[in-house]
Amino acid sequence: MEIKTIKALLDACYQAKRIRDLLPALPQGVTPSYIHYLDTIESLEQQGTRVKVSDISDALNLPRPGVTRTVKEMQAKGYLCKQTSPEDGRITYISVTQAGKQLSKRYNEQYFSRLAPLLSDISQEDAACTIRTIERFYEVMSKGGITVESSER
Repeated sequence: MEIKTIKALLDACYQAKRIRDLLPALPQGVTPSYIHYLDTIESLEQQGTRVKVSDISDALNLPRPGVTRTVKEMQAKGYLCKQTSPEDGRITYISVTQAGKQLSKRYNEQYFSRLAPLLSDISQEDAACTIRTIERFYEVMSKGGITVESSER
């Protein structure tokens, strides 16, 4: 990849972050990550998974301590509930409460369903390519190891 293309890709990633900042306001005390967690948990449950913190962490590629903290916040606000496994008390399952389902549904219906027709000129294939490219770029950048030597001495 040419250097100017890499720079353009970085600029596009910056724009992508700014797009996230343009998401509509959520109810008081609700962060965009809550919606992302709710979507992830519901998706995992639809695949037949009894969801644990580790499943959310793996699905979102996030460190477990941060996921645990967010899950606790969401539980305290009534969006998630935890259940200890009757077979193994060390295992805790997480599920979406009715309040969490309502929040997720309202956000999806009121925002994403309205956004979809506005983006209909972007093909599924183009979107998939963009997703793959950003994921690969993140994979490379997150490994680090690239340093720039200082010319100052």
